[in-house]
Amino acid sequence: MLELVETTLNDDKAQDIVVIDLAGKTTLADFMVVACGRSARQVAALAGKMQEKLKHTGYGKVPVEGLPQADWVLVDAGDVIINFFRPEVREFYNLEKMWGELAPSEDHLGEESLAVEEDDWAAV
Repeated sequence: MLELVETTLNDDKAQDIVVIDLAGKTTLADFMVVACGRSARQVAALAGKMQEKLKHTGYGKVPVEGLPQADWVLVDAGDVIINFFRPEVREFYNLEKMWGELAPSEDHLGEESLAVEEDDWAAV
């Protein structure tokens, strides 16, 4: 599915395409793809075309959120979540930083919060 998503984005002239491997970070999906359109109109068109391509390729109807404003449109294809942004909105939310290589994994989330709690108690 990821290959289909990347090919579709390239064919439809999406900009700044980034694929984030979510393995070990969440069970929501295997990959997150982030891409830009130059305007709200292009963002909406990219998302609509992606939804149609997935449907006609046998993945069924996939949910889409955010089409009315088209600042940030999310297409949930199950194993792959595709985020379409206008450039300034993408910069504001910065999903690459949040979910990128330096993001904590699910395995370590509990350990980090426990360490913070222990430090808080040590200060008391």
